[in-house]
Amino acid sequence: MDRDHLRLFCGTANPELAKEICACLGIPLGQSSVSRFSDGEVHLQILENVRGADVFVVQPTCHPVDTHLMELLLMTDALKRASARRITPVIAYYGYSRQDRKDRPRVPISSKLVADLVMAAGAHRVLTMDLHTPQIQGFFNVPVDHLFAAPVLVDYFQKANLSNLIVVAPDAGGVERARFFAKKMNSSLAIVDKRRVDVDVSEVMHVIGDVEGRPALVIDDIIDTAGTLVKTSEALLKHGAARVYACCTHPVLSGQAVERICKSAIVKVVVTNSIPLSEEARKCGRIEVLSIADLLARGIQSIHEETSVSSLFI
Repeated sequence: MDRDHLRLFCGTANPELAKEICACLGIPLGQSSVSRFSDGEVHLQILENVRGADVFVVQPTCHPVDTHLMELLLMTDALKRASARRITPVIAYYGYSRQDRKDRPRVPISSKLVADLVMAAGAHRVLTMDLHTPQIQGFFNVPVDHLFAAPVLVDYFQKANLSNLIVVAPDAGGVERARFFAKKMNSSLAIVDKRRVDVDVSEVMHVIGDVEGRPALVIDDIIDTAGTLVKTSEALLKHGAARVYACCTHPVLSGQAVERICKSAIVKVVVTNSIPLSEEARKCGRIEVLSIADLLARGIQSIHEETSVSSLFI
């Protein structure tokens, strides 16, 4: 690998993940300065030469989403104006991904707008992970490498040796993800049919599949307020599940999410470090974090070396 022309920078969203990726790649983290003007505007400067370099910017657009998105756009623009040869934002968590279509009158398609902004800032390609819906890749007019955290999560639960496990999709939209996971785990699949009654509010209806006496694993891409997760676990236990585990790629964990998880009957919630956990979440004994740094590092290395990334998709 030509480390002389490989650079990796990060904003303030998840510097620990960026440092882990750098350790996997054997390169130092690029030097930059991110501060604020007195009115809150972001002031950003790249502190080293990047002319002709292949640059990756690790910046998930997590809470506060707008601030971290603006940092990503400004850093990309700064690198473009500093004559970087290629700029690849590494957006481990893609904010606004849940607003990916017009599901009611007079609403924006926010994930498309964010894609337009990232491209306008100067991105040549994008590396991301577990998009809420795969069609978001089509919102970009540059190449998108879409990785999945499933290999990391599958490896964890295979080592847990949960006999007679059943994998559960918490809604119809997550069936494909859960089916893939169940196939890797050599497990059967169940689906929870739910009705969403308002934004962030859902009502679980009934369980499709035989969960009686079996440990159940609920898999999703995002856990936000944890309302759906807790109601899903209650429905599974009501239908006879022996116990309930959960996993997701992106632990947004907003509002009362951590409190809900701690008060629920869920044995363990396994997440990745695509988003840094809050202090409250770190203290919760039921939440365990797995690192995706090595997976992202291999993606970055493949892009830099112009080799196939497809082996990382499965």
